[in-house]
Amino acid sequence: MCGRYATTRSNADLSQFFEAVDVAEPLRPSWNVAPTDPVPLVRMSQRDAARVVDSARWGLVPPWAPDLRGGARMINARAETVATLRSFAPSFARRRCLIPADGWFEWVRTSGKQKQAYYMTPGDGTPLAFAGLWSAWGPESVLTCSVVTTAAIGGLTRVHDRMPLILPADRWADWLAGGGEPEELLRPLSERDLEAIEVRPVGSDVGNVRNNGPALVEPVAEVTLF
Repeated sequence: MCGRYATTRSNADLSQFFEAVDVAEPLRPSWNVAPTDPVPLVRMSQRDAARVVDSARWGLVPPWAPDLRGGARMINARAETVATLRSFAPSFARRRCLIPADGWFEWVRTSGKQKQAYYMTPGDGTPLAFAGLWSAWGPESVLTCSVVTTAAIGGLTRVHDRMPLILPADRWADWLAGGGEPEELLRPLSERDLEAIEVRPVGSDVGNVRNNGPALVEPVAEVTLF
């Protein structure tokens, strides 16, 4: 999975959708989230004894890291190794979260150095819940997070060999609870379920992190790649 996605729902909308308490500072909607940007997440809070909407820096930084700089390289955690790698295993065991998203971006090389950007998003416009991990770093307990990725399936293999691990609502509680069997927790959606994901060609402006706004996810003329 590439390092860009969109998340535009308000705190109030996310609280309602995920049946969670809002404890986060309001974030601006972003159609071009990049590594180290602040993003919303949903996690379990012992203090609130409830599911909460919170915010974190995208790119997990383990508590033992010397500084936050390494987070830019840890935006994604592979499902195949997330339960065993020192960087991710403690969070996988005890600090799992949901990362709300409208969709995500990938780029496909067309010819030479030319690339076509694609946006993957539910055809019915409902939010996605990426499987995620979180951790707190430093004396100020800076929250950081990663998206769990898995091998792409079905039509999504046309644009990339990886995809985010998307969790349907009936799996949220088990994912957030901690513990559980890794094989079941990390099970991807079926090809049939993934047919609801639209693969949409979009313009090149999304390639620049300075660009933002809903125009970035609007479809452009279909490009024949395959």
